[in-house]
Amino acid sequence: MIAPHAPDPGAVEALVNARHGDPFSVLGPHFVGGELVVRTFQPEAQSVSVLGRATGERRGTLERIHPAGLFSGPVKAGGPYLFCIDTGEGLQEIEDPYSFPPLLGDLDVHLLAEGRHHDLGRCLGAHPMAIEGVRGVRFAVWAPNARRVSVVGDFNRWDGRRHPMRLRYGAGVWELFIPRLGPGVRYKYELAGSWGNLLPLKADPVAWADEAPPSTNSIVADTSPFRWTDDAWRRQERERQAPEAPLSIYEVHAGSWMKNSNWDLLTERLIPYAAEMGFTHIELMPVMEHPFAGSWGYQPLGQFAPVARLGPPRKFFEFVDRCHDAGLGVILDWVPAHFPADEYGLARFDGTALYEHEDPREGFHRDWNTLIYNFGRNEVRGFLIGSALHWLEHYHADGLRVDAVASMLYRDYSRAPGEWIPNKYGGRENLEAISFLQELSRTIAERCPGALLIAEESTAFPGVTRTADEGGLGFDYKWNMGWMHDTLHYMHENPVHRRWHHDELTFGLVYAFSEKFVLPLSHDEVVYGKGSLIRKMPGDEWQRFANLRAYFGFMWTHPGKKLLFMGGEFAQDREWNHDEGLDWDLLDYENHAGVQRLVRDLNRLYRSTPALHVADCRGEGFRWVVLEDRDQSVYAYLRFGSPEDAPALVVCNFTPVPRYEYRLGVPRPGLWREALNTDAAIYGGSNTGNGGAVEAGEIASHGLPSSVSLTLPPLATVILQPE
Repeated sequence: MIAPHAPDPGAVEALVNARHGDPFSVLGPHFVGGELVVRTFQPEAQSVSVLGRATGERRGTLERIHPAGLFSGPVKAGGPYLFCIDTGEGLQEIEDPYSFPPLLGDLDVHLLAEGRHHDLGRCLGAHPMAIEGVRGVRFAVWAPNARRVSVVGDFNRWDGRRHPMRLRYGAGVWELFIPRLGPGVRYKYELAGSWGNLLPLKADPVAWADEAPPSTNSIVADTSPFRWTDDAWRRQERERQAPEAPLSIYEVHAGSWMKNSNWDLLTERLIPYAAEMGFTHIELMPVMEHPFAGSWGYQPLGQFAPVARLGPPRKFFEFVDRCHDAGLGVILDWVPAHFPADEYGLARFDGTALYEHEDPREGFHRDWNTLIYNFGRNEVRGFLIGSALHWLEHYHADGLRVDAVASMLYRDYSRAPGEWIPNKYGGRENLEAISFLQELSRTIAERCPGALLIAEESTAFPGVTRTADEGGLGFDYKWNMGWMHDTLHYMHENPVHRRWHHDELTFGLVYAFSEKFVLPLSHDEVVYGKGSLIRKMPGDEWQRFANLRAYFGFMWTHPGKKLLFMGGEFAQDREWNHDEGLDWDLLDYENHAGVQRLVRDLNRLYRSTPALHVADCRGEGFRWVVLEDRDQSVYAYLRFGSPEDAPALVVCNFTPVPRYEYRLGVPRPGLWREALNTDAAIYGGSNTGNGGAVEAGEIASHGLPSSVSLTLPPLATVILQPE
């Protein structure tokens, strides 16, 4: 006999077989025939009683109405209640998840429905909180095409029948509050696709923490506020990161800076090291959770979760805070261009191409075997912008370096004819991606004024660093890949042949001020058989180190901000391997220690000399003095800051032959001191130079009213400033 308080038999069967898309219409409290009826699904229960939450009085005992474990029965009204469950192994008390009201506010639902919600880190995911005085975790996930979504985990034996979620219609978001859960709980989502088919368990796209691979579970993070100590630092961000400020970036792969790196070790060792070396920022290769370590983080799935291999999220908070305390900014590599197709991740998340494109001509990267985000879908744009803001606002990052921008801008990127779909005008530009990047830059400028947005963009796409309102993409800086390729190719040549490659060092100045540039000697140049920086240099051991020192001198005085990958600062001999730490024992050798001292001193000089950084992005900050001395491979130029700042004269000799009585024009007479000479003995050089200073006489040269006669050391860069 069917109990009078039992729901429709079809609804019961759908519920106990995990096919019901609206569990709140069956479970929880309902008025039936004028009396309060409570229903719950407890497959492990022998009996279920209902108690008053505040008083503990018994309000009723529920009847098993389905052998799978569905209980129902009338109870005495009287406010909030909880269940007392007898499992045969003891009694358990727990509040009913289906007695709580909808949790997402109307504004959240409205913004989610429009794809304009940029606080997804707060709105979606798993968040410990108290509802009606009951502590638990609120789960929320976007899956508009799913017929049913459940939270599963250790707490319910990964049984999708136990905690099906409520769908917030219009927004396509499912939510559920599960009482008595807290930080540390492992979970995933179980989804039934639009055809009712069960999908692989999915990790939470907006989880704040994940288990370390090879595990793929999401973890409920401790979302209590971190006690930051960087208020003063944050207030000065706009001034500190303006185009006129020095920017010298130390690029780091956190997992291999030292062997067995973690956040504690990096906080203890990396931060003081980078500060002592004079860098202004540490740039971390992606620390967003990623399944494959060999991708170096460039195939992320946890766009809101710090990589678990390095420690819990709390330790990453501490790392960033300590960086700021030491005077170091933190830039994070961030990857909105593509994502891996692991079945537990974003791929066909609700059974459809939700985050990606259905058509592989738009949605698949052959280069990386990854999927491309659908930038034309508002919810996907909101997801990515929400991720960017999460790292900038929640983790106090000072900037984001956006990876693989070129692959986003062109529909035919790395595709043969017929393998791509033109835009609506028949062109190759990805208009949706361009619009997304403009929206991203506008949002960051509004929400995080002063935060840096840096593009790794390798084409001649116009206006990368123009604001979105001016028709550009809105980045603050662009990596100057052309400068990097040209200059490294030049340095690879034997000095006797460099006269034939002279323009490779000068060509960068033709376009140096067309964008705001970062000069990158990044990880990409020391992997996949390319060899380390020191191994790119020609000649015997002395010449190789001298070449590298001269090249660093050229780089640090060239217009553009600076970026150097870890290990380059002490001439790491072998190319980088992400599975091994850097070869720090090389610092026992004077040549390597000398390069390290040079990079430290170049950073200090660059930061303390306005002429070397104030006009990095403006043409008036640079003037050639010697441009065409091909036969001797000599270059000379002046750098200028503000009108009241002293200029700097830079001279590079890229042959192993010293040059004597080499006359150069300068803008003023008087004593010019050697601010730095890469051939100094302290750096491992021959100590050839000008005795520390030279007098400029009123002899016009090179179109300037005064001049100096210099000794140019072999394979060296010399920097002079007027006293």
